[in-house]
Amino acid sequence: MNDGLIRAVCAAPPLRVADCRYNTDRMIELLQEESGSAALLVFPELSITGYTCGDLFGQQTLIDGAREGLSRLLQASVGTETIVAAGLPVVFENKLYNCAAILQNGVLLGVVPKSNLPTYGEFYEGRNFSPAFPGIRELTLCGQTAPFGTDLLFSCRELPSFVLAVEICEDLWVPCPPSVRHAAAGATVIANLSASDETTGKASYRRQLVSGQSARLLCGYLYADAGQGESTTDMVFSGHSLIAENGAILSEAPLFSGQCAASELDLPRLCTERRRITTFPAAPQDGHRSIPFSVTLRPTALTRPISPHPFVPDETGERDARCEEILSIQAQGLRKRLEHSRAKTAVLGLSGGLDSTLALLVCARSMALLGRPASDILALTMPCFGTTARTKGNAECLAEEIGATLRTIDIAAAVRQHFADIGHRPDQLDVVFENAQARERTQLLMDAANQTGGLVIGTGDLSELALGWATYNGDHMSMYGVNASIPKTLIRFLVSYEARRATNPRLAAVLRDILDTPVSPELLPPKDGEISQKTEGLVGPYDLHDFFLYYTIRWGFPPAKILRFAERAFAGQFDRQTILHWMKTFYRRFFSQQFKRSCLPDGPKVGSVTLSPRGDWRMPSDASVSLWLDELERLS
Repeated sequence: MNDGLIRAVCAAPPLRVADCRYNTDRMIELLQEESGSAALLVFPELSITGYTCGDLFGQQTLIDGAREGLSRLLQASVGTETIVAAGLPVVFENKLYNCAAILQNGVLLGVVPKSNLPTYGEFYEGRNFSPAFPGIRELTLCGQTAPFGTDLLFSCRELPSFVLAVEICEDLWVPCPPSVRHAAAGATVIANLSASDETTGKASYRRQLVSGQSARLLCGYLYADAGQGESTTDMVFSGHSLIAENGAILSEAPLFSGQCAASELDLPRLCTERRRITTFPAAPQDGHRSIPFSVTLRPTALTRPISPHPFVPDETGERDARCEEILSIQAQGLRKRLEHSRAKTAVLGLSGGLDSTLALLVCARSMALLGRPASDILALTMPCFGTTARTKGNAECLAEEIGATLRTIDIAAAVRQHFADIGHRPDQLDVVFENAQARERTQLLMDAANQTGGLVIGTGDLSELALGWATYNGDHMSMYGVNASIPKTLIRFLVSYEARRATNPRLAAVLRDILDTPVSPELLPPKDGEISQKTEGLVGPYDLHDFFLYYTIRWGFPPAKILRFAERAFAGQFDRQTILHWMKTFYRRFFSQQFKRSCLPDGPKVGSVTLSPRGDWRMPSDASVSLWLDELERLS
C-alpha cells in the first residue's frame, strides 16, 4: 500500500446450495488465508446461501441462516483489516433484497442492494427479490446499524485513492450500470458480486464487459463469479472471476478451476489518469454517502505482470498487428505531408542504422500509397570518420532493394575544412568533432531537398529525444520526423516485423544484419574496422531508458515506484544499483535537454507517449530536476 498498490482477490469457494454454515466456513477459511495480504476480498453474489436457491429464498429458515452466516463472518474478521464483500439475502421493511454486505474488522460498514433484477431467459430474480430503492436508509443487521443503499462509497482514510463502490451482477449488464455514477462520484474500485452462468461464448463477452467498464470508468473492476457447488438443474456456473484495471485484465480465474483471481490494483495510476483526462467528471454532490475505514499502510508484494518493454505488446500476434498499425500511421502521416507540400522527393540520410532504416521503410510505404515509385525517395549516405564498411554497405544494399535513389557524399573533406575555418584540431575527438559531422549531414540533406523540390524526413526516435541524444540543428532537425514518437525498443520490433514479412530474400537479410548492428552515431573513428562508439555504453541501455520514460510520462510515477517496478521487470538482467545509476542519468538528461524538444519538427503521434511541444508534453526548458534526484539519492 505504500506505493498505492492494494492486493485484491475475487474468490469463489465451493459451496452447498442453501447450506449457510458450510458456505460461511469456506468463506472464513479464505478470509483467514488472505487476511495478511489482501486489502479487498470479494465473494460472489448470494455467496452465503448460494445463488440457485430458487423459492427457498422465501423460507425464513434460509434468511435466518444467511444472517447467522454473516454474523459468523463478522466475528471471524475481527483483528483483520481486509475489506470483505459477501452476498446474502436481506429482509428490510418486509421486502427481500439481493445484497452485498461490506465489512471489516468485525464492523458492518454498509449493505448494498441489487438494482437490476433479471427476469428473463433462465433468470427469475423478480420472483423472489425487490429492486433497490432510491436513496440511503439505515438498516439493523447482526446487531449493528449500517447504511443501506446503492450509493455508498467506502473510503480509506490512510490511502485516499482507495474508494470502493459495489454493484451486483446484472447491474453491469444494463445500458447504464450503477458503477458509472459511483465512479463519477469518486469510486476508484468497483466490486461486482456476480452469479453469471456459463453458456457458449459468454466468457469472452464477460471479459469484454469487465475490461471495457474498467477502461471507461478508469477504475479497478473486480468481478467475483459463482462457481463450484451451485445447482446445475438448469444452469452451470464456472467461477469465471476477473480483475481488470483501466482496460487491462490483470487476473482471471480459468473456467471451472475453483481458483481465485488475485492481483494488485495501482490506485494512484488510476487517479493520475483521471486527472489527465479532463473530460472525466468531477465528483458531483449527488447523494452518495462516504463511509470511512482505516488500514495500516504496508508494502504490497508485486505479482501483477510488469513488462520490461512497456511500449511493445507481449503476445506475438498482437505485436505484429500493432507493428502494422504503427507503420500505417507513420506512412499515412508522411503521405499527407508529401501530398500537401507537393514534394517531388522524400530526402533522408541513410546510415545503415535502425532509425534511418525504419524511416526509409516508411517512405517506401508512403510512396506506394501515393502511387509513386520508390525512386522518388532520395537517400543520401554520407560516410565520414566513424563510418564502417558494414553500415555503409547495408545502407547501399537497403536503398537498392527498396528501389530508392541513392547518392553517396563523403563529407570528410568538408568537415576538415570546417575544422580549419573554426580553428579546431582534427585529432581532438570531442563534441565539436562529433557534432560538426552531424550538422554537415543535415546541411547536405536540406540543400539536396532544395535541389530536388523535396522534404527532409527526420529519422530520430522518441528515446533519443527523451535523452537529448541528438545534435542540435543536426540530426535534431528535419521537415517531418516520422520516428518522433517511436521509442528505440519499439523500432527494433518494427524493423524485425518488416524483415519477417519481406518477400525479397536480400532485403530480409540486410534488415536482419541491421538489427544485429550495435546502435551507434558512428561519429568517432572505428577500431579495426568495427564500430567503436556504442550508444548504450555511453547513455545506458535503451531497455531501461524506455521503461523510465514510459512510467515517467505516461503515468507520472515517482522515482521510487519506477525503481520498484523496474526491479521486478528486469530481475536477473539488471541489479538495483545499475538501475539506479541509469535512472539518475535519465532524469538529468531528460530535464537538461528539454530545449531540444521545445522546437521539434512536425511528426505523427502513434502511441500514448509523445514529447511533441505542440501535443502531449509541454515543459519549461529550465525546470529543475532536484526533487527527482533527491529522491533517487535517498534510495541509493
